[in-house]
This record gives sequence, C-alpha cells and structure tokens, in this order.
Amino acid sequence: MITISGDSSSRLRAADFGWITTVRRDGQPQSSYVWFHFDGDTIFVISQPRAGKIKNIVSNSLVSFHLDGDGTLGNGVLTMECRAQLAPVSDTPERLTAYLSKYESRIRDALQSTPSRYADEFSEGVILTPLAIRAW
Repeated sequence: MITISGDSSSRLRAADFGWITTVRRDGQPQSSYVWFHFDGDTIFVISQPRAGKIKNIVSNSLVSFHLDGDGTLGNGVLTMECRAQLAPVSDTPERLTAYLSKYESRIRDALQSTPSRYADEFSEGVILTPLAIRAW
C-alpha cells in the first residue's frame, strides 16, 4: 500500500464520483462510474452483488481507479492501480456509515430512496488498496 497525501488526498476526499476499471474473464476492460468513500488510506465502493464489476474482481483483484480531470487542460488527473478486496457491507459498518453519510442527500433526493434500502440493494462492499498512483 502507498501513502496518499497532499492534492491527491484532498481530491479524493472532495470528489463525489470516480471510475473503477475491472477486467472481464475474456480480457476486456470494463469501466464503471461509482460513488465512493476515501478514508485517507483506502477507497470504499458498494455495489449490487451480481454486478459485472463484482464478478470481475472475483476473477482478478487488480483494478484501476480514477477521478475525472478538473476541467482545465487535462490538469487534476488522478489514476491509481489498486488491489480490490470484497467486503460485504455487513462486515464494514464504519465504512458503510461514512459512505451513506456522504451520499444521503443524493440517495433521498435523486434516487427517492433511503440509506437503509440503498444499502440493502447495494450490499457488496469493495475496498480498494492503492498500489501505485499517478497525478498531474
């Protein structure tokens, strides 16, 4: 695991959305737009248990994660190579609480749901441990 600090840490704490790229069994990369929570060391994502990204992680735990650029000539780019570990949300209550707190208003307003119902449907947690980072 690497240490993430400075601008990269700030961006991960402030960003609402990121991209996780997993690899299908046939070798085709598959990118998914995700909500996430960064705790200073790892990134936490939740997913529906039968989602393609979960099946891909079972076969290959090496993934990439990145944020969109900041909109200024390609600046603010952050990409990471990570190892993904599945962790059911029932096994990670502190991470789930932080994640749901971050997205509560979106869950209620945009999805017309509650954090509890959302966590019931998106019950598979994924912890991404950064192995390498590139930022500019």
